[in-house]
Amino acid sequence: MKKYHEKDADLVSFLDSLFIEKGLSKNTVSSYKSDILDALDWSMTKYKVSLKKIKNHEIETYIKFLFDKNYKSSTVNRKISSLKAFFLFLLKKGYISENPVGDIPSPKQEKRLPVSISEDDVEMLLNAPIQDSFVGCRDKAMLELLYATGMRVSELTNLKFSDIDLTRSIVKVLGKGSKERLIPFGESANEYTKIYLENRSQRGINRSIQYIFISTRGSKITREGFWHRIKLYSRNINATKNISPHTLRHAFATHLLNRGADLRSVQLLLGHSDLSTTQIYTHIAKQRLSDALKKHHPRG
Repeated sequence: MKKYHEKDADLVSFLDSLFIEKGLSKNTVSSYKSDILDALDWSMTKYKVSLKKIKNHEIETYIKFLFDKNYKSSTVNRKISSLKAFFLFLLKKGYISENPVGDIPSPKQEKRLPVSISEDDVEMLLNAPIQDSFVGCRDKAMLELLYATGMRVSELTNLKFSDIDLTRSIVKVLGKGSKERLIPFGESANEYTKIYLENRSQRGINRSIQYIFISTRGSKITREGFWHRIKLYSRNINATKNISPHTLRHAFATHLLNRGADLRSVQLLLGHSDLSTTQIYTHIAKQRLSDALKKHHPRG
């Protein structure tokens, strides 16, 4: 059913506009596509009509359906946001006369802080890869660079040789919305990246590919592939928290703030377009300070 819906002309036109006109990444466009296909599949199953003919009260029924399926409010909000963008597109094109999602408020979202880990935990994770193999050298370099820069995992796996300057220890990152930013990194990340690149060169693994981090088969390592490597190292160090590539991005931001970095600088390094997105990390930093005060101060 969904394969058939993927050919829906309105959906194809909308996704093309996101990618071509708005310059959104393939991953972001894919998220929009998944959300709208879910709604379209539900609409065709329940009402036998396309989303173009759906009404306001039917959208409310769909939202209830999502909550009945035990989706988190953050997921429901994302799906509503995707539908709002889709219907706004149809409205501007004149394909519909009114937006069925326009007056629907987003469900109240529980405020959840991102998972962050201590500097000691990060140190254990960074030291987990055994560097007597190509994979170990690669993973060590990737972990070091991820923590040193706060990059998203997709930004890390998409790095090319033309994006990194090891002489000046600067990396050029292509972020969301095709926005570029330059991020400096420290000696440790520089050193282990050089060790990995030398190892890669000596082994002659697909010298033609321009992506820096590759698999043993010579293709670009995937986000999923690296995620599984981190899961392996997390088990090896008996991590008590659920560590993912994004955890290191959170740790990067939190540890910078804990050590006195200003919020605006962290925002630029993370590539956040809105400062409010970065401000969530101040809550984590304050919590760490509060915990330290309670633990060590005589009147804590």
